[in-house]
Amino acid sequence: MGKPTGRKGLVAAAAGSLAAAAMVVIGLSTTAAAATLFSDDFNDGNAGGWTTSGGSWSVVADGTPVYQQGGTSSDARARAGSATWTNYTVTARVKPTAINGSNRFVAVLARVQSSTSYYYLALRSNNTVELKKLVGGSATTLASAGVTFSLNTWHTLSLEVSGSTLRGMVNGGTALTATDTQFASGQVGVATFYASARFDDVAVNDGAQPSPSVSPSVSPSVSPSTPAGNAVYVATNGNDSNAGTLAAPLRTIQRAVDLAQPGHTIYIRGGTYAPSTNIQILKNGTSSQPITMRNYNNERVILDGENMPYTPGAVGSTIPRPERGAIHIEGDWWRIIGLEIIHGPYGVFGLDSSNNYYEGLVTRDNYESGFHLFLTSSNNTIVNLDSYGNRDPRNNGESADGLAIKEGSGTGNVVRGARLWNNSDDGLDFWMFQSPILVENSLAWGNGFNRWNIPNFTGDGNGFKLGGNGVAANITVRNSMAWDNAVSGFIDNNNPGQHRIERCTAWDNPGTGFDFDRSDSTLTGNLAVANGTTHSYGSNSSGSGNSWDLGGSWSLQSTDPSVITGPRNADGSIPSTTFLRPSNNANVGARF
Repeated sequence: MGKPTGRKGLVAAAAGSLAAAAMVVIGLSTTAAAATLFSDDFNDGNAGGWTTSGGSWSVVADGTPVYQQGGTSSDARARAGSATWTNYTVTARVKPTAINGSNRFVAVLARVQSSTSYYYLALRSNNTVELKKLVGGSATTLASAGVTFSLNTWHTLSLEVSGSTLRGMVNGGTALTATDTQFASGQVGVATFYASARFDDVAVNDGAQPSPSVSPSVSPSVSPSTPAGNAVYVATNGNDSNAGTLAAPLRTIQRAVDLAQPGHTIYIRGGTYAPSTNIQILKNGTSSQPITMRNYNNERVILDGENMPYTPGAVGSTIPRPERGAIHIEGDWWRIIGLEIIHGPYGVFGLDSSNNYYEGLVTRDNYESGFHLFLTSSNNTIVNLDSYGNRDPRNNGESADGLAIKEGSGTGNVVRGARLWNNSDDGLDFWMFQSPILVENSLAWGNGFNRWNIPNFTGDGNGFKLGGNGVAANITVRNSMAWDNAVSGFIDNNNPGQHRIERCTAWDNPGTGFDFDRSDSTLTGNLAVANGTTHSYGSNSSGSGNSWDLGGSWSLQSTDPSVITGPRNADGSIPSTTFLRPSNNANVGARF
């Protein structure tokens, strides 16, 4: 596939005043992408504007021109850009081609002061990535993680510097964060250490948001058949005839999905995307090469489904299966990260989809469940989902849950760190799912109330509904909380399986805190306070170490949910708080 014609140099002059631009908040109707300060794809056949130190640097052919460091002795660096740049992100594709010895690396550099002083993100041959600083030639590791290092394979390295915060990312899937104040400004660069490598598509972005009228950077005449390297980029000011590089992004998410192959990452730039049809993911990655679709450098990406059919559907109507979900996924081995999905006919809808990983998604204000897996669904992991405000006027509010895994089967499904609130039906619903599911460290509150004036409202209003209709599956729920729901906190709902409910908390639900009267469940170390009924066991369920087993009255350290329901931590986890902890510090109930 060809790349756009050579493009290099400074493309924004306000190099010293980027901090304010980086703070721009993207509104719900904004369509924008970050401003590019510098880019070089070397297609003009030279490396003008780059200053080198050590090594053997030249522009060579690798399908298209790339910047090569051909030696494998000691350090080699090349730097470009302005010494006055402060807050920005530098991204480059890198391909290690040879190493001399062990624990060698290739890197991207930021806030470069000189050839011996800068921050850098190093991909090392011992299968690690390190976020480091070099001060006068002396290196300090600020953060590290495991990641696969492969010779003769393109990797995408991205290093963000914003104030004292440093963030590094490899292929969109491994993120490092650190804080340091050593360098406040400087150039960008690429480097090798006892290694040879090739570099391409170097770009520097300040995070500022241009207006929608900005035209695409480059528009090649030939439409690509596959993305460049292992990455494809989408931006609201892109063009689907572009090459899909960072400098020449595509316009639509669907085009990127159609082009992506196993091992590729789709990077979506910040802004709002409002297609008239849903995103259809019908292809598979592989276990060793999943396909990733994610926001670029933590930019806020909103997929707005308001223009799609069935938003909302007519009362009593049925949404055809292919139309379900602003993101409709029937593929396996996908990783979907950091997107906000709103106003869709469902938010995310997975149909016969397995071995997928979902992290840091927001599914809100959709016209059915925010996140829904249906039929054959196995080995899916859902991490740090926020799903709220979902409702279904089509069905009188009776079926829009925050998270639903329903009417199917498949082992290995895991939910961690979910927050599910103010949905018209239930927070979580496993209606008629036939296989075990694990839920940990999750919250459900405020579900089942008619906040939309839906006529003949029939929302159920449970926090955690673990199945139903006599279909048996063994569900485990640990360290989770349910409060202020319209009916109950945790309920088996006539799932007759053998559930394990451990160290959970139900507070201020007018129904039953823990309702397990139609299952063979074991409840251990749970806390129930201020519910209509504390618990219901029926004839088969039992427990030990619960607040009702221990007896007495139970006061709480805090009933203020503002911390636990507020902004997540930098790593996406739920903030720590004393909310709903027993005043006596007894080892009962959930802890966050």
